[in-house]
Amino acid sequence: MEQEAKCKNNAEKYIANLEEATKTLQIQEEDKTVEQIIRLVNDYLSDARYYLSQNNCLTSIACSSYAEGLLDALRLLGKVDFRWPQQGHHAKRVLVGGVFDILHPGHIYFLRKARELGRVYVVLAKDQTVLESKGRPPVLSENERAEILRELKTVTEVIIGTYPPDFKKILEEVKPDIVFLGPDQSYLVPLIEKSLKEAGISAEIKQLDKRLENYSSTRIKQSIKNS
Repeated sequence: MEQEAKCKNNAEKYIANLEEATKTLQIQEEDKTVEQIIRLVNDYLSDARYYLSQNNCLTSIACSSYAEGLLDALRLLGKVDFRWPQQGHHAKRVLVGGVFDILHPGHIYFLRKARELGRVYVVLAKDQTVLESKGRPPVLSENERAEILRELKTVTEVIIGTYPPDFKKILEEVKPDIVFLGPDQSYLVPLIEKSLKEAGISAEIKQLDKRLENYSSTRIKQSIKNS
């Protein structure tokens, strides 16, 4: 178990390093071959995130290593420049949660804002939880919603929640530095504060101040129904 945790931690560090490098990447000379190699780097990074989400940390590390090698080779050839994280760099873990049914620009905006704070861990509401809270099942199943979210470059890992929801268990698993809430999730603050205290985790609770206008899952579903 300790070995597995260490492997996962190493895989996360590799991904964080690559994310920092690709974020600061500058192409020194326009070249189609360089562009193709950079696409490969991003593909390997995406694969690393995917395998980590599937608890396959060794394959995740291998994918990250391939990407690192490509970047170092490009820089050695003078084709690109970028910055690796400073020694001891630690990207904060940002925990978000929701249903994310019918992904739309409002969700993308929320996840982008979360990514500006650190590495994003999404807790996805189970189908049964959605059914109980909304009185109807989600349009897409929990596994389908998780698969879509895992493809987003802003998302580090997707965790399907428990039923009934167990905030303390999720907090103990992710150990977030920040819990980031949507503008309509204020009602969760007391429950999260209580769960953080019970889990013995010191995390900051932040909230998106406003939603992206004209976008909501309810409105989109109604529009589909009307059409």
